[in-house]
Formats: sequence, C-alpha cells, structure tokens
Amino acid sequence: MTPQSLSTTVRGPRRLLSRIRDLMAAQEDAQKRLDRLTDIIAEETGADVCSIYLMRPSGALELSATHGLDASAVHRVRLRAGEGLVGEVARRARPFAVEDAPSHPSFSYKPETGEEPFKSFVGVPILRGGRLVGVLTAQTVAVRPTTEEEIETLQTVAMLLAEIVTSGELVQAEGFAELEVRLSKPERFQGLALSSGVVRGVAVKHEPHVLSTRLVADDAAAEEVRLNEAITRLRRSVDQLLDSGRVPIGTPSREVLETYRMFAHDRGWLNQLGEAIRAGLTAEAAVERVRNEHRARLMKARDAHFQERLHDLEDLANRLLRHLARTEETQEDSLPENAIIVARSVGPAELLEFDRSRLAGIAVEEGSVTGHAAIVAKALGIPMVGRLEGALDRVEEGDSVILDGEFGLLHVRPNEEVSTAYGERIAMLAERQRTFEHLRDAPAKTADGQAMTLGMNAGLLVEMNRLEDTGASGVGLFRTEFQFMVADTLPRLSAQIELYKAVYDAADGKPVVFRTLDLGGDKVTPFIPSMREPNPALGWRALRMGLDRPALTRYQLRALVRASGGRTLNVLFPMISVAEELAAARDVLERELDLARRHGHDAPDELRVGLMLETPAVAFAPDACLELADFVSVGANDLMQYFFAADRQNPRVSDRYDPISAPALRLFKDVRQACDAYGKPVNVCGELAGQPFEACVLAALGYRSLSMAAGSIGPVKQALAGCDLSLLTPWLDDEIQQGAKIGAPSLRDRMLQAGKEIGLPREVVDKN
Repeated sequence: MTPQSLSTTVRGPRRLLSRIRDLMAAQEDAQKRLDRLTDIIAEETGADVCSIYLMRPSGALELSATHGLDASAVHRVRLRAGEGLVGEVARRARPFAVEDAPSHPSFSYKPETGEEPFKSFVGVPILRGGRLVGVLTAQTVAVRPTTEEEIETLQTVAMLLAEIVTSGELVQAEGFAELEVRLSKPERFQGLALSSGVVRGVAVKHEPHVLSTRLVADDAAAEEVRLNEAITRLRRSVDQLLDSGRVPIGTPSREVLETYRMFAHDRGWLNQLGEAIRAGLTAEAAVERVRNEHRARLMKARDAHFQERLHDLEDLANRLLRHLARTEETQEDSLPENAIIVARSVGPAELLEFDRSRLAGIAVEEGSVTGHAAIVAKALGIPMVGRLEGALDRVEEGDSVILDGEFGLLHVRPNEEVSTAYGERIAMLAERQRTFEHLRDAPAKTADGQAMTLGMNAGLLVEMNRLEDTGASGVGLFRTEFQFMVADTLPRLSAQIELYKAVYDAADGKPVVFRTLDLGGDKVTPFIPSMREPNPALGWRALRMGLDRPALTRYQLRALVRASGGRTLNVLFPMISVAEELAAARDVLERELDLARRHGHDAPDELRVGLMLETPAVAFAPDACLELADFVSVGANDLMQYFFAADRQNPRVSDRYDPISAPALRLFKDVRQACDAYGKPVNVCGELAGQPFEACVLAALGYRSLSMAAGSIGPVKQALAGCDLSLLTPWLDDEIQQGAKIGAPSLRDRMLQAGKEIGLPREVVDKN
C-alpha cells in the first residue's frame, strides 16, 4: 500500500463511521465484532495493520484484535505498563505517531506478532470518561509521516470503539473476562462526611453523557448548525449573567464566568468541535470526544493552575451538552429508585430539583462541610460525602454503591462481606430510628425527672416539615442567611416577608427564633464581594458586617417585623463582642418596629431580643450584654473554637479543641450561672448540643434547653431519658473544680469509664 493511497482513502470518514455503526447493530459475538472492526478500519483508511489493545487490571495492554498481524498473537501478546510505542500512547493519553517505528527508542519488538515488515506507526488512546481502556493503532509498510486527518479519523473511531469495548457483552465474552474494559472490582474511597446517614443504592453520574445511539451523524451540516446554535445560546447565557450586575467584579464567581466566556470564544476549542462533526460525529458526540480528551489530560496534569483551567473547559463542555439537549424534545429520564448521585460538584439549586422520593445520597469529588449543597443535604436529611477524589472516573453508571455519611466513605461495587456488614448496620440504624419515632410525643426529661426543652435548628423552609416528625418544642435557631447565600441578587423585601411568614405558618404556633444574617467568613453571597482576610473567622462577619452595612440590617429586620404581625418575634443577634453592638442592633430593631406601627402595619404581639453568646469577651464579662438581652443562645461551636484558638475542622489542631475538658466545662457553667443570676433564659445551639454524650454533660451543667439538627433530637432525647443528673451533676462539679486547678486533660475518658456509676446511660457509653 503506498503512502498516497492511505491519505486518499481518508477522504470519506463518514462512510467509515457508518460501517462501524452497522457493525455495532450486528448480532455477532464480541471477538468477531472486534476482528471485523479492525478489518473495516484498515480497509477504509488504507492501513496495512490495524490493532486494538485493551487494558488489564494490572495496567498491561493486551492485543485483543488485529488486521495484518499474526492472528495467533491475539490474547497472547501483552505489553507492560509504559512498554513500547503502544505503552507510550497509554502513558500520554494522547495520539502518538512515528515515521519509522523500529528506529524509535521506545519500540518493543514482539516476534510472535510478525510485525517486522511494518514501519510507520500511529496510536490513539481509547478513552471512556477520561479513563484509558485501551489503544487503537495503525501501521504501514512504508516509512511515512502520519497526517492530522488520519489521526483525527482514528480518534473518532476510538470514541465509538470505547462504547463497543465497554459494553456488557464484551465484558462477559470468553477471552475478555479479565480485561479492564468495564470497572468491576470493588473500590473504596475515603472522603469527608458532609451530611450523616448510611444508604445503599445505584450510582447515577451527574454529567451529560451521550448515548451510543447518538454518536454517528446522518447529516453533518445539520449537526454543525445545531452545534453553532447551542454555542450561541451558551455564550448568551454567560454574557447575560456577567452583564446583569449580579456577579460583582473581583469575586470568584465572576472570575470563573469570565474564564467560561473566554473559552466559549476560543478558536482552538471550537475548531476541535467542528473537526469532530465533519468527521461524522453528532454535535453531542463531538463535545463528548473533546471533553474526554481534556479530561485525560487533566488526570495526568501536575500543575494546579493547568488542572483548574481544564476543569473549566470540562464544565463548559457539560453546559454546552445541556444546551444541545434543549433542542431535543425528549426529557431527561427520572432517577432510579435509591439513586446515589456521583458528581464532581452539585449546586444547592440542583439538589433541590432532584426527585427526593428517589434520591438516596450524594457523593461529590469536591464539597465542604459549610458548602451550600452540604447545608441543603443536611436540611433534607440526605446523606452526603465530599472530597472523594477520583471517584467520578472510577464509578460506572448503574454500579451498586454504599454511601457512609457517618465516616465519609464511598464503597463502589462492594463485595459480599462489605454488603453484608452494611446491611446489618443499616438495619440496626432503621431499628434505632423506629425507636426515636416512638419517643416523638414523649416529654423530654432525664431519668431523675428533670424537664428538658429540645428545639430544632433550621435554615430552609423545606426543613420545617420535620418539626412535627421530630416532636421538637419549636425552632431554637432559624438561620436566615441561607436565603441570601443561594440568591444571585439581594432578596426583595417581599420575598423575605413571604419566607418568614411561611416559617411561622409551618411552626403552627410553636416558638421560632430567627437569627439575623451571619454572613462573612466562609459564608459569602454573589452580591457581597468576598473579602480576603488573614483570619476570616475573626474578621468582618455577622453583626459586624450588619452594623457597617445598616441598610442590609434594616432591610431584614423590617421583613421580620412585618412577617410577625400578631405573633411573638424572637430575634437573635450573632457575633456580639461588646455591649455597644447589641445596643446598636436593638436600636435599629426598635426603629423598624416604630416605623411599622406608624405606617399601619401589624406589629408583633411580643418582641424578644436574643444575645448569641459565642465570643470569649462576652462569656467572661457578660453582665452588660445580659442587661440588654431578653434571652441567650450559646453558640458552642464558635465559642469553643475561640476559647481554644483551634479550628475544629483542621486535623492538625483539632485535638486541641476539647469542650469536655475541665476549663471549657467551667466556662459553660459560669455562663449558665450568669444567665440565671439575671433571670435570662439560656439554651445551647449547634452541633455540641446535638451529640448525646455532650447533651448529657450540658444538662449536668444546668442547661435545660438545647437546640440541634432535626436528626439529632431523637438520639438526644433517648440519651437524656437514661441520664441521672442526681449522680452526674455532683460528680462533674467535683471534677471541674479539681481539674480547673491543675489544668486536667479531657474528662471524657474518665466519665465513660465510670459510666452508669455517675448516671450516664448505657447506650451513650457504648457508642463512645
């Protein structure tokens, strides 16, 4: 075959793709289909040799089909990871060509293949989801360069080949059972628990994927039109968002969108898409192929900046696929039962759009405990695990998965032993949940008869549905900032009033405490530019921001006053460090109350102003603030973080964060005694109050009101019912007094060892 004949036969790649499409529909066994595929590629491209190498679990590449080499070498010849020119293609995950293969230093001669006469070599990776599953090669007798058109054609074929190779039929065929054509081995990913719960289900990859039936185009011109129309819509959507003023200059969100706009006009990216369509692919398949190539490069990239840019390109490709999907009249299939979404990231709005009757859990490669999606997942009671690096590329659609939101684990294709263990654990948790449901209507009290009040924390209207289910006494903390965090613009006054009225209605007469905006730090909004501060947790946040931006505070307080007409308004101000801040906030509230009355709006029947005690400055000298407050909520998480000067989420210093140490417990007791002295009701809100062991300790310190996540109320109520404060309180008082003098370490171990002798319930001791 001459060099000229090879280049001329490439003139009709669409005929090649058409023949491959017919082959995909043919009822042949797996080996015959691959053999026939290499024949078709060789015939249509004019190559003397066409071979398919597929990946084994060891990383070796096995010759699995060939046209032109010795057929007896199929399934016998294997190349170690990185061996030979085929290994070079696999290592780069990009096309690789040489004019004279035997003279190349990476050439690895395999005499059983009979490849002595062949000189030129070109190989392209077979990629699926950015993961290498094999290599497609072509060779000629002549020493000759490979053209860009030839490489383009082979890349297009490799994309179709990936679908054939990863089909269930090939996986089950004789000779292919051990090939890494479709991931089948059990895998375990350690991540970060974002929302508690343990579930089993079916993996659903949250990214647009092109079905094999939509790969080959019938009309290339029509596909180019569809692509150009989708790109126009994509550009318009990004431009409109940037020009709307909703994304301020200098914010991370704007930087990402500016990058998207740049890529959406990038000629190199657009040319790649156009070439793929002209080669015979549909618009969707063209985007998928280019995305696959970028993802393969991303997986091998070392430079963080380069990785970030490739991520932007992949995200843009996903957006473009969604714009293309809008031209189709078919709707996205609904989720299967017990769906576990696996994604790079999920936005809070997307999470709310999923069918919650079918959604079992969320697994993401990114995410943080304080991220918007994690907050929504907690609100909905959906288990979520983040920081699962590499999971998206190792999970196949439809895989059996187990998501452990307690320990931050994702088990993919779990073996029988893991499945059995988790089955028992899930059954045990279900039994515990039934126990908690039986406790719903029972009064909250300790074993020695001390009455307790257990409130629920919330931040979304959808959470209010759980108020009745949990038997909570009311909403001890409603975080108002989430409405602002998910909005592109400042929520209108009418929208805020509507939300707060709906919260009141859902509470159905039970008390609700509204905390004013706690923005800043790690809680940013699109319409308030994030501030780069050396220590954001101690910076411009919460009421500090609110007093510096008085219009923002007045706006929210006006909405709360109008929404609470004829009811009790409990307003809680966060991050108070001096009494003057609370006085200023109270003054703004009183002015809004007076304004509402003067304009004929219904005023609340009763106004109660709360102090959120979370700074050591107030904890050690609370008198001035207590004179101004009607009630107190102890923000235990931040108070302890500032007390120990240790970030509890930083593994390097988290062991220094110990709220069960004698000094910390002494502080909690002093705060409670100060509130009692002023006759001000006090409760503890946050994660500390929602832990059964810690809740028992707080009760022993004299706290009779706790507020926590909805899912914690049942376990805490059960623990308190078995806790005898007549034994625990005097023991703890003695230990605090002694420990505070000598700087004793944590009392946790000593308490657990003493267990029932000091009034701790058995289930708390066993769990800890």
